[in-house]
Amino acid sequence: MTLAQPEPGGLLPAHLPQRGGLATTACMETLQVGYLHAVAAASGCSLAQPFPDNGIDWHVSHGAPGHTVDDEVTIKVQLKCTYQTAPRPPGPTFAFTLDNDHLVKLARTPVTVHKILVVMLVPRTQEDWLRAGHDRLELRHCCYWTNLAGHPVTGRRRTTVRIPTARIFDDRALCEIMTRVGAGGRP
Repeated sequence: MTLAQPEPGGLLPAHLPQRGGLATTACMETLQVGYLHAVAAASGCSLAQPFPDNGIDWHVSHGAPGHTVDDEVTIKVQLKCTYQTAPRPPGPTFAFTLDNDHLVKLARTPVTVHKILVVMLVPRTQEDWLRAGHDRLELRHCCYWTNLAGHPVTGRRRTTVRIPTARIFDDRALCEIMTRVGAGGRP
């Protein structure tokens, strides 16, 4: 009797397994939520998802003894994901277009709870979104953040905003955002 041996690299054949039929945009949304969860976990933040979301995807809270306005501060986060802008965009900013209704909500000022927009750039094909190894899990490629408070609506239905490439959304950036908000400032 001969026992079957697994394929090199695991139990699956060497070719790529068939992916599920979920719409690409739904998969992009799930990927960006995973990114947010990873950043929040590394930052020591808690997450809450409003229901219904009413144009804001997540509330992120951060408690620290150094906060002066409260022992725990919260920001609101709107997530977006696109493959229309290539990863590692050149220059200091890249363009991202929002529906005006959404921009109005994100740009409102003054506010008691600050809002940020987090835009994830992903490769065009799902096969390139994730890399795993024994010592890491990489989500590809990157999220960038901006505070759109006070940004004007300039288009008839949609407005293009500029997202700074220097504002990579990671655990350090989130802790810095929360420190500024915890001191009574803006993100």
